[in-house]
Amino acid sequence: MIEENNINPKDSKVYLVGSGIASLASATYLLKDAGVAGENIHILEQDDVLGGALDGAGDPERGFIIRGGRMHEEHFVCYWDLLSDIPSYDAPSVSVKEETFEFSSRFVSHAQARLLKDGKRMDLSSFELSLTDQTDLLKLTFASEKSLDNLRIEDWFNKEFFETNYWYLWATMFAFQKWSSVAAMRRYMKRFIHLLDGMPKLGGIMRTKYNQYHSVVIPLKRYLQERGVQFHMQTQVVDIDFDLSVDKKTATTLHTIGRDGKEAEIALEKTGYVFITNGSITESTEKGSWTKAPVLKDKSTSGAWMFWEKLAQKDKAFGNPGVFSNSIDLQKWYSFTATFRDSTFHDYMEDFSGNLNGTGGLVTMTDSNWLMSIVIARQPHFPNQPRDVKVFWGYALFPDNEGNYVKKKMSDCNGEEILEELWYHLKIQDLMKPVVDSGKVNCIPVAMPFIDSLFMPCAKGDRPDVLPKGATNFAFLGQFAEVPKDCVFTVEYSVRSAQTAVCGLFETGKDVLPVYESIYKPEVLIQAMKAIAR
Repeated sequence: MIEENNINPKDSKVYLVGSGIASLASATYLLKDAGVAGENIHILEQDDVLGGALDGAGDPERGFIIRGGRMHEEHFVCYWDLLSDIPSYDAPSVSVKEETFEFSSRFVSHAQARLLKDGKRMDLSSFELSLTDQTDLLKLTFASEKSLDNLRIEDWFNKEFFETNYWYLWATMFAFQKWSSVAAMRRYMKRFIHLLDGMPKLGGIMRTKYNQYHSVVIPLKRYLQERGVQFHMQTQVVDIDFDLSVDKKTATTLHTIGRDGKEAEIALEKTGYVFITNGSITESTEKGSWTKAPVLKDKSTSGAWMFWEKLAQKDKAFGNPGVFSNSIDLQKWYSFTATFRDSTFHDYMEDFSGNLNGTGGLVTMTDSNWLMSIVIARQPHFPNQPRDVKVFWGYALFPDNEGNYVKKKMSDCNGEEILEELWYHLKIQDLMKPVVDSGKVNCIPVAMPFIDSLFMPCAKGDRPDVLPKGATNFAFLGQFAEVPKDCVFTVEYSVRSAQTAVCGLFETGKDVLPVYESIYKPEVLIQAMKAIAR
């Protein structure tokens, strides 16, 4: 907690760097809980669209695109608190929370084709964990986080572990790699242990009515705009000046570049604050097309990462961005979105899997050299999606491997080639050839160089605290700020960082909602022990 919280917030001016869910949540809490006037809240976004990793765009003619989707579950207490009185996209009288809970009660996750091999559904009645694997999992659960600094998952488990059903389910559900942080894996194990028993069928996973841009970002944007919050698009913050002393750290000036390319300065007066989203998992994304593979960009193209590097040079309390961003080949993966003016594929998958669209979730081809997975959401997944148009999303964790059928790296493949590889694994090449030949399908791949950067092995201090010691008027937000006990790559983590920042810098009369810790419930532990032993 900051020693001198703002007790007269109406005169405050708050600048939020970035427009991801952490910034949007911060702006909402500044309005509701801190009493800051809407017109004094400024969101500065370098791109021309809000939402960070919560995205969804396109149209039936050119094709839809989703770079990825964040999974939800019932016990995201901060996230659902945020959305509990935000009017939904379609119905102003219904909150986003109410809409999502109602939608998820009708389309319940019950995946019946979660893992495939040779085009057939795999038996997932066992996690296939040996006694050694089970012991290693238990040891990890009770290890101290400090003892896991800079360790990879592959440093903890033997090589056989990575061929088990447990690992395939785990890795593809959360996008973990063997070289990801074992400390991050431990947090996930503890945080989501109540979901372990249902993991083979994705039990307990909730979904929004539409893609997350339309279901979450647009409603938040509307709410904030109606209350006067200022959005400054294509405005990039390139540096921040600080007054740094032994016991106090104060942000003094923001340096920006506007949409016209002109440089400007924003002086933070006595009542000025800045909330900084440092780093970005979707930064430097590049789209491909049906006929063109996406180009993988490097770090020099990334405004968010170059900005954090400048800040980190000013004070060691501002973190260590290189740990998360210097190894693109270990952090990247590629996703793709397919759009059909035809129902053949979706009809086939419903029949094959036994899941109505929107109830199956991830389907992973375990014998894919790319380790390819797809998700068929409930249709329509976009408000502007006609009834006769279908979409699905997919991704692959090993894009530099040569395909089993298409003898190219996924990273070198265009949308048509990616789907050819998928048809091969599903054994539906003959079924889909007429659809492709008719021109009724499009597929847009995207390259994301930093998407797994938040899972890179790291140590205490590599992520700055949300409120660094001595900070008087600034906070760090999002996936690369340190939020104890919670799990990165979740919307809950970002919203918790927002609550922490607002409650720490302003007198709100509220505390940050505690992390849901089901690991302390005996019945949950017993069920989890039975699950890993079966």
